[in-house]
Amino acid sequence: MRKITADYIFPISSPPVKQGVVLINNDGTIKSVVERDQFELSELEVHDGFITPGFVNAHCHLELSYLKNKISEKTGLVDFITKIIELRNEFDEETIQLAIEESEKEMIANGIVAVGDISNTINSFSQKSKSNILYHTFIELMGFHPDVAEVAFNNGLDIYESIPGSNKSVTPHGPYSVSEQLFHKINIHAKKNNYPLSIHIQESVDENKLFQSKEGDLIEFYKKLNIDLDFFESTQRSSLLSVIPYLEKEFKILLVHNTFTTPTEIKWIEENYENVWWCFCPKANLYIEETLPEFTSFMQNNCKITVGTDSLASNNSLSILDELKVISQTDPKIPLNTLLTWATKNGAEFLRFENTLGTLEKGKSPGLNLIKDVDNQGIKMLSESYIETLL
Repeated sequence: MRKITADYIFPISSPPVKQGVVLINNDGTIKSVVERDQFELSELEVHDGFITPGFVNAHCHLELSYLKNKISEKTGLVDFITKIIELRNEFDEETIQLAIEESEKEMIANGIVAVGDISNTINSFSQKSKSNILYHTFIELMGFHPDVAEVAFNNGLDIYESIPGSNKSVTPHGPYSVSEQLFHKINIHAKKNNYPLSIHIQESVDENKLFQSKEGDLIEFYKKLNIDLDFFESTQRSSLLSVIPYLEKEFKILLVHNTFTTPTEIKWIEENYENVWWCFCPKANLYIEETLPEFTSFMQNNCKITVGTDSLASNNSLSILDELKVISQTDPKIPLNTLLTWATKNGAEFLRFENTLGTLEKGKSPGLNLIKDVDNQGIKMLSESYIETLL
Protein backbone atom coordinates (compact mmCIF):
# COMPACT_ATOMS: atom_id res chain seq x y z
CA MET A 1 0.00 0.00 0.00
CA ARG A 2 1.20 3.51 -0.84
CA LYS A 3 0.76 6.31 1.68
CA ILE A 4 1.05 9.67 -0.08
CA THR A 5 0.92 13.02 1.67
CA ALA A 6 1.18 16.69 0.68
CA ASP A 7 0.42 20.12 2.10
CA TYR A 8 -3.25 19.73 1.16
CA ILE A 9 -5.30 16.83 -0.19
CA PHE A 10 -8.34 17.76 -2.31
CA PRO A 11 -10.65 14.69 -2.29
CA ILE A 12 -13.33 16.85 -4.05
CA SER A 13 -16.06 14.63 -2.57
CA SER A 14 -15.24 16.21 0.82
CA PRO A 15 -13.44 19.35 2.06
CA PRO A 16 -9.67 19.74 1.56
CA VAL A 17 -7.51 18.03 4.20
CA LYS A 18 -4.48 19.92 5.43
CA GLN A 19 -1.46 17.58 5.54
CA GLY A 20 -3.72 14.62 4.77
CA VAL A 21 -2.65 11.21 3.51
CA VAL A 22 -4.06 9.31 0.54
CA LEU A 23 -3.93 5.55 1.06
CA ILE A 24 -3.59 3.66 -2.22
CA ASN A 25 -4.30 -0.08 -2.43
CA ASN A 26 -1.92 -2.38 -4.30
CA ASP A 27 -4.36 -2.50 -7.22
CA GLY A 28 -4.15 1.30 -7.57
CA THR A 29 -7.56 2.09 -6.09
CA ILE A 30 -8.16 4.60 -3.32
CA LYS A 31 -8.57 3.14 0.16
CA SER A 32 -9.15 6.38 2.06
CA VAL A 33 -7.98 9.92 2.84
CA VAL A 34 -6.90 10.36 6.47
CA GLU A 35 -4.96 12.69 8.78
CA ARG A 36 -1.15 12.61 8.70
CA ASP A 37 -0.77 12.27 12.49
CA GLN A 38 -1.77 8.60 12.26
CA PHE A 39 1.63 7.74 10.76
CA GLU A 40 5.33 8.15 11.29
CA LEU A 41 6.77 10.49 8.68
CA SER A 42 9.16 7.76 7.58
CA GLU A 43 6.18 5.66 6.44
CA LEU A 44 4.97 8.30 3.99
CA GLU A 45 5.72 9.55 0.48
CA VAL A 46 5.97 13.26 1.29
CA HIS A 47 5.35 15.96 -1.33
CA ASP A 48 5.10 19.74 -1.37
CA GLY A 49 1.93 21.04 -2.98
CA PHE A 50 -1.69 20.02 -3.48
CA ILE A 51 -2.88 16.51 -4.35
CA THR A 52 -5.99 16.19 -6.52
CA PRO A 53 -7.77 13.52 -8.56
CA GLY A 54 -6.76 13.24 -12.21
CA PHE A 55 -8.23 15.93 -14.46
CA VAL A 56 -11.07 15.47 -16.94
CA ASN A 57 -10.80 17.38 -20.22
CA ALA A 58 -14.49 17.76 -21.03
CA HIS A 59 -13.97 19.20 -24.52
CA CYS A 60 -11.11 18.54 -26.90
CA HIS A 61 -10.53 18.08 -30.66
CA LEU A 62 -7.62 15.65 -30.60
CA GLU A 63 -7.77 15.16 -34.36
CA LEU A 64 -6.90 18.84 -34.98
CA SER A 65 -3.57 18.60 -33.16
CA TYR A 66 -1.66 18.93 -36.46
CA LEU A 67 -2.85 22.56 -36.68
CA LYS A 68 -0.82 23.77 -33.69
CA ASN A 69 0.64 27.22 -34.46
CA LYS A 70 -0.92 27.14 -37.94
CA ILE A 71 -3.80 29.59 -37.36
CA SER A 72 -3.36 33.21 -36.26
CA GLU A 73 -4.82 34.33 -32.94
CA LYS A 74 -7.67 36.77 -32.34
CA THR A 75 -9.10 36.72 -35.86
CA GLY A 76 -12.66 35.83 -34.82
CA LEU A 77 -14.59 32.60 -35.22
CA VAL A 78 -15.49 32.93 -38.91
CA ASP A 79 -11.88 33.48 -40.00
CA PHE A 80 -10.78 30.66 -37.68
CA ILE A 81 -13.22 28.18 -39.24
CA THR A 82 -12.31 29.36 -42.73
CA LYS A 83 -8.65 28.70 -42.03
CA ILE A 84 -9.38 25.16 -40.77
CA ILE A 85 -11.25 24.42 -44.00
CA GLU A 86 -8.34 25.77 -46.04
CA LEU A 87 -5.72 23.74 -44.17
CA ARG A 88 -7.47 20.44 -43.54
CA ASN A 89 -6.24 18.74 -46.71
CA GLU A 90 -2.66 20.03 -46.61
CA PHE A 91 -1.22 17.46 -44.18
CA ASP A 92 -0.40 13.83 -44.76
CA GLU A 93 -1.62 10.94 -42.60
CA GLU A 94 1.74 10.42 -40.91
CA THR A 95 1.89 14.06 -39.78
CA ILE A 96 -1.66 13.93 -38.46
CA GLN A 97 -1.11 10.69 -36.54
CA LEU A 98 2.17 11.87 -35.02
CA ALA A 99 0.51 15.09 -33.82
CA ILE A 100 -2.34 13.09 -32.24
CA GLU A 101 0.09 10.79 -30.45
CA GLU A 102 2.16 13.69 -29.11
CA SER A 103 -0.95 15.53 -27.96
CA GLU A 104 -2.15 12.53 -25.99
CA LYS A 105 1.26 12.32 -24.33
CA GLU A 106 0.96 16.00 -23.44
CA MET A 107 -2.44 15.46 -21.83
CA ILE A 108 -1.13 12.52 -19.80
CA ALA A 109 1.85 14.59 -18.62
CA ASN A 110 -0.62 17.29 -17.56
CA GLY A 111 -2.59 14.89 -15.39
CA ILE A 112 -5.56 14.37 -17.70
CA VAL A 113 -7.14 10.93 -17.26
CA ALA A 114 -10.33 11.29 -19.32
CA VAL A 115 -11.42 13.29 -22.36
CA GLY A 116 -14.66 14.24 -24.05
CA ASP A 117 -13.26 14.25 -27.57
CA ILE A 118 -14.84 15.66 -30.71
CA SER A 119 -14.35 13.68 -33.92
CA ASN A 120 -15.32 14.63 -37.45
CA THR A 121 -13.15 11.86 -38.88
CA ILE A 122 -11.71 8.51 -37.80
CA ASN A 123 -8.20 9.99 -37.55
CA SER A 124 -7.93 9.78 -33.75
CA PHE A 125 -9.39 6.31 -33.32
CA SER A 126 -6.16 4.36 -33.70
CA GLN A 127 -4.55 6.29 -30.85
CA LYS A 128 -7.65 6.07 -28.68
CA SER A 129 -7.75 2.29 -29.08
CA LYS A 130 -4.51 2.07 -27.07
CA SER A 131 -6.51 3.11 -23.96
CA ASN A 132 -3.85 5.38 -22.48
CA ILE A 133 -6.66 7.77 -21.55
CA LEU A 134 -10.37 7.11 -21.08
CA TYR A 135 -12.28 8.76 -23.94
CA HIS A 136 -15.89 9.49 -24.72
CA THR A 137 -16.01 10.26 -28.45
CA PHE A 138 -18.54 12.77 -29.75
CA ILE A 139 -19.02 12.20 -33.48
CA GLU A 140 -19.82 15.71 -34.56
CA LEU A 141 -22.31 16.28 -37.37
CA MET A 142 -22.57 19.36 -39.59
CA GLY A 143 -25.12 20.30 -42.21
CA PHE A 144 -26.91 23.65 -42.04
CA HIS A 145 -28.94 23.18 -45.20
CA PRO A 146 -31.95 20.89 -44.65
CA ASP A 147 -31.27 19.04 -47.90
CA VAL A 148 -28.04 17.51 -46.56
CA ALA A 149 -29.46 16.24 -43.26
CA GLU A 150 -29.87 12.65 -44.43
CA VAL A 151 -26.37 12.36 -45.89
CA ALA A 152 -24.73 14.10 -42.91
CA PHE A 153 -26.49 11.85 -40.42
CA ASN A 154 -25.71 8.64 -42.30
CA ASN A 155 -22.04 9.58 -42.60
CA GLY A 156 -21.90 10.18 -38.84
CA LEU A 157 -23.74 6.92 -38.17
CA ASP A 158 -21.13 5.01 -40.16
CA ILE A 159 -18.39 6.44 -37.93
CA TYR A 160 -20.45 5.78 -34.78
CA GLU A 161 -20.94 2.13 -35.67
CA SER A 162 -17.24 1.67 -36.35
CA ILE A 163 -16.33 2.49 -32.72
CA PRO A 164 -16.46 -0.41 -30.25
CA GLY A 165 -18.00 0.02 -26.81
CA SER A 166 -20.55 2.50 -25.51
CA ASN A 167 -18.43 5.61 -24.83
CA LYS A 168 -19.64 7.40 -27.95
CA SER A 169 -22.32 9.79 -29.16
CA VAL A 170 -23.58 11.31 -32.38
CA THR A 171 -23.77 15.02 -31.60
CA PRO A 172 -24.49 18.39 -33.26
CA HIS A 173 -21.61 20.79 -33.98
CA GLY A 174 -23.38 24.09 -33.34
CA PRO A 175 -26.49 26.18 -33.97
CA TYR A 176 -25.13 27.77 -37.16
CA SER A 177 -24.04 24.46 -38.71
CA VAL A 178 -26.90 22.03 -37.97
CA SER A 179 -30.39 22.23 -39.47
CA GLU A 180 -33.58 21.52 -37.57
CA GLN A 181 -33.92 18.35 -39.65
CA LEU A 182 -30.45 17.14 -38.63
CA PHE A 183 -31.15 17.99 -34.98
CA HIS A 184 -34.27 15.82 -35.24
CA LYS A 185 -32.29 12.83 -36.52
CA ILE A 186 -29.69 13.24 -33.78
CA ASN A 187 -32.49 13.46 -31.22
CA ILE A 188 -34.00 10.15 -32.28
CA HIS A 189 -30.65 8.35 -32.17
CA ALA A 190 -29.69 9.89 -28.80
CA LYS A 191 -33.00 8.87 -27.28
CA LYS A 192 -32.60 5.31 -28.54
CA ASN A 193 -29.01 4.95 -27.27
CA ASN A 194 -29.18 7.09 -24.11
CA TYR A 195 -25.90 8.96 -24.52
CA PRO A 196 -24.77 12.51 -23.62
CA LEU A 197 -24.66 15.29 -26.22
CA SER A 198 -22.19 18.13 -26.71
CA ILE A 199 -22.72 21.32 -28.70
CA HIS A 200 -20.64 24.44 -29.35
CA ILE A 201 -22.76 27.43 -28.33
CA GLN A 202 -22.50 31.24 -28.43
CA GLU A 203 -18.81 31.26 -29.22
CA SER A 204 -19.13 34.48 -31.23
CA VAL A 205 -21.30 37.58 -31.61
CA ASP A 206 -21.96 36.65 -35.24
CA GLU A 207 -23.61 33.39 -34.16
CA ASN A 208 -26.25 35.36 -32.30
CA LYS A 209 -26.58 37.91 -35.13
CA LEU A 210 -27.40 35.12 -37.56
CA PHE A 211 -30.38 33.99 -35.51
CA GLN A 212 -31.51 37.36 -34.22
CA SER A 213 -31.50 39.25 -37.53
CA LYS A 214 -29.94 37.08 -40.29
CA GLU A 215 -26.93 39.37 -40.36
CA GLY A 216 -23.21 39.18 -39.62
CA ASP A 217 -20.10 37.48 -40.95
CA LEU A 218 -21.65 34.01 -41.02
CA ILE A 219 -23.88 35.14 -43.89
CA GLU A 220 -20.81 35.97 -45.97
CA PHE A 221 -19.14 32.75 -44.83
CA TYR A 222 -21.94 30.63 -46.27
CA LYS A 223 -21.99 32.66 -49.48
CA LYS A 224 -18.30 31.80 -50.00
CA LEU A 225 -19.21 28.13 -49.53
CA ASN A 226 -22.01 28.52 -52.09
CA ILE A 227 -24.63 27.54 -49.54
CA ASP A 228 -28.00 29.14 -50.28
CA LEU A 229 -29.57 30.53 -47.08
CA ASP A 230 -32.99 31.32 -48.58
CA PHE A 231 -34.41 28.51 -46.44
CA PHE A 232 -33.25 30.19 -43.21
CA GLU A 233 -35.33 32.74 -41.33
CA SER A 234 -34.18 34.62 -38.26
CA THR A 235 -35.78 33.58 -35.00
CA GLN A 236 -35.24 36.99 -33.36
CA ARG A 237 -33.73 35.09 -30.46
CA SER A 238 -30.19 34.15 -29.52
CA SER A 239 -28.65 31.03 -31.02
CA LEU A 240 -28.90 29.23 -27.68
CA LEU A 241 -32.60 29.90 -27.19
CA SER A 242 -33.26 29.15 -30.87
CA VAL A 243 -31.87 25.61 -30.93
CA ILE A 244 -32.07 24.30 -27.36
CA PRO A 245 -35.78 23.39 -27.89
CA TYR A 246 -34.63 20.95 -30.59
CA LEU A 247 -33.03 18.78 -27.87
CA GLU A 248 -35.02 16.66 -25.44
CA LYS A 249 -35.06 18.01 -21.90
CA GLU A 250 -34.09 14.67 -20.39
CA PHE A 251 -30.84 14.51 -22.39
CA LYS A 252 -27.53 15.13 -20.67
CA ILE A 253 -26.26 18.11 -22.68
CA LEU A 254 -22.89 19.88 -22.58
CA LEU A 255 -22.96 23.49 -23.75
CA VAL A 256 -19.42 24.38 -24.80
CA HIS A 257 -17.79 27.84 -24.76
CA ASN A 258 -20.78 30.06 -23.76
CA THR A 259 -18.63 33.13 -24.35
CA PHE A 260 -21.58 35.40 -25.10
CA THR A 261 -24.27 33.74 -22.98
CA THR A 262 -26.18 36.24 -20.85
CA PRO A 263 -27.26 35.87 -17.19
CA THR A 264 -30.90 35.84 -18.32
CA GLU A 265 -30.23 32.94 -20.70
CA ILE A 266 -28.30 31.01 -18.05
CA LYS A 267 -31.17 31.41 -15.60
CA TRP A 268 -33.73 30.28 -18.20
CA ILE A 269 -31.72 27.17 -19.10
CA GLU A 270 -31.21 26.22 -15.46
CA GLU A 271 -34.94 26.61 -14.76
CA ASN A 272 -36.04 24.57 -17.77
CA TYR A 273 -33.33 21.93 -18.33
CA GLU A 274 -32.25 19.68 -15.47
CA ASN A 275 -29.36 17.94 -17.22
CA VAL A 276 -27.49 20.81 -18.86
CA TRP A 277 -23.78 21.11 -18.13
CA TRP A 278 -21.56 24.02 -19.13
CA CYS A 279 -17.99 23.80 -20.39
CA PHE A 280 -15.40 26.59 -20.29
CA CYS A 281 -12.42 26.58 -22.65
CA PRO A 282 -11.00 30.00 -21.70
CA LYS A 283 -7.68 29.82 -23.53
CA ALA A 284 -9.46 28.99 -26.79
CA ASN A 285 -11.91 31.85 -26.20
CA LEU A 286 -8.98 34.24 -25.87
CA TYR A 287 -7.20 32.68 -28.84
CA ILE A 288 -10.16 33.07 -31.20
CA GLU A 289 -12.37 35.91 -29.94
CA GLU A 290 -10.21 37.52 -27.22
CA THR A 291 -13.23 37.34 -24.89
CA LEU A 292 -14.15 35.26 -21.85
CA PRO A 293 -17.49 34.13 -20.41
CA GLU A 294 -18.81 35.84 -17.30
CA PHE A 295 -17.86 33.06 -14.91
CA THR A 296 -19.68 34.63 -11.96
CA SER A 297 -23.04 34.52 -13.75
CA PHE A 298 -22.79 30.75 -14.09
CA MET A 299 -21.79 30.31 -10.46
CA GLN A 300 -24.68 32.47 -9.27
CA ASN A 301 -27.08 30.09 -11.02
CA ASN A 302 -25.45 26.99 -9.49
CA CYS A 303 -24.51 25.67 -12.91
CA LYS A 304 -22.79 22.33 -13.36
CA ILE A 305 -19.47 23.53 -14.81
CA THR A 306 -16.74 21.58 -16.57
CA VAL A 307 -13.45 22.60 -18.20
CA GLY A 308 -11.94 21.77 -21.60
CA THR A 309 -8.91 22.66 -23.67
CA ASP A 310 -10.49 22.79 -27.13
CA SER A 311 -7.87 21.92 -29.77
CA LEU A 312 -4.28 22.82 -30.52
CA ALA A 313 -5.67 24.73 -33.49
CA SER A 314 -6.99 27.23 -30.91
CA ASN A 315 -4.61 26.69 -28.01
CA ASN A 316 -0.89 26.40 -27.32
CA SER A 317 -1.28 23.62 -24.74
CA LEU A 318 -3.57 20.80 -23.69
CA SER A 319 -3.47 21.49 -19.97
CA ILE A 320 -6.50 21.75 -17.71
CA LEU A 321 -4.30 23.42 -15.10
CA ASP A 322 -3.51 26.19 -17.61
CA GLU A 323 -7.24 26.70 -18.19
CA LEU A 324 -7.86 26.93 -14.44
CA LYS A 325 -5.12 29.54 -14.13
CA VAL A 326 -6.87 31.75 -16.69
CA ILE A 327 -10.18 31.44 -14.85
CA SER A 328 -8.51 32.14 -11.49
CA GLN A 329 -6.63 35.17 -12.81
CA THR A 330 -9.88 36.52 -14.27
CA ASP A 331 -11.88 35.92 -11.09
CA PRO A 332 -9.54 35.38 -8.11
CA LYS A 333 -12.50 35.01 -5.74
CA ILE A 334 -13.36 31.54 -7.06
CA PRO A 335 -12.07 29.05 -4.43
CA LEU A 336 -9.50 26.52 -5.59
CA ASN A 337 -11.68 23.62 -4.44
CA THR A 338 -14.46 24.91 -6.72
CA LEU A 339 -12.12 25.13 -9.71
CA LEU A 340 -10.82 21.64 -9.04
CA THR A 341 -14.39 20.31 -8.79
CA TRP A 342 -15.04 21.66 -12.29
CA ALA A 343 -11.86 19.99 -13.54
CA THR A 344 -12.45 16.58 -11.95
CA LYS A 345 -15.78 15.49 -10.45
CA ASN A 346 -18.08 17.45 -12.78
CA GLY A 347 -16.37 16.32 -15.96
CA ALA A 348 -16.35 12.71 -14.79
CA GLU A 349 -20.06 12.87 -14.00
CA PHE A 350 -20.99 14.39 -17.35
CA LEU A 351 -19.01 11.78 -19.29
CA ARG A 352 -20.45 9.00 -17.07
CA PHE A 353 -17.05 8.05 -15.64
CA GLU A 354 -17.99 8.96 -12.06
CA ASN A 355 -17.81 5.37 -10.79
CA THR A 356 -14.04 5.32 -11.23
CA LEU A 357 -12.86 8.91 -11.75
CA GLY A 358 -13.33 12.43 -10.42
CA THR A 359 -12.90 12.11 -6.64
CA LEU A 360 -10.59 10.52 -4.09
CA GLU A 361 -13.09 8.02 -2.73
CA LYS A 362 -12.79 4.40 -1.68
CA GLY A 363 -12.65 1.96 -4.58
CA LYS A 364 -12.04 4.57 -7.29
CA SER A 365 -8.94 4.81 -9.47
CA PRO A 366 -9.05 8.48 -10.51
CA GLY A 367 -5.34 9.08 -10.96
CA LEU A 368 -3.41 11.34 -8.62
CA ASN A 369 -2.07 14.78 -9.53
CA LEU A 370 0.34 16.89 -7.52
CA ILE A 371 0.13 20.63 -8.16
CA LYS A 372 3.55 22.03 -7.30
CA ASP A 373 4.82 25.58 -6.65
CA VAL A 374 1.64 26.76 -4.93
CA ASP A 375 0.55 29.30 -2.32
CA ASN A 376 0.07 27.15 0.79
CA GLN A 377 -1.05 30.05 2.97
CA GLY A 378 -3.75 31.26 0.59
CA ILE A 379 -4.47 27.75 -0.75
CA LYS A 380 -4.10 29.01 -4.32
CA MET A 381 -2.37 28.19 -7.56
CA LEU A 382 0.34 30.50 -8.83
CA SER A 383 1.23 31.40 -12.41
CA GLU A 384 4.24 29.09 -12.13
CA SER A 385 2.31 26.14 -10.69
CA TYR A 386 2.66 22.89 -12.62
CA ILE A 387 1.52 19.26 -12.54
CA GLU A 388 3.41 16.16 -11.49
CA THR A 389 1.49 12.93 -11.90
CA LEU A 390 1.76 10.54 -8.97
CA LEU A 391 -0.55 7.76 -10.09
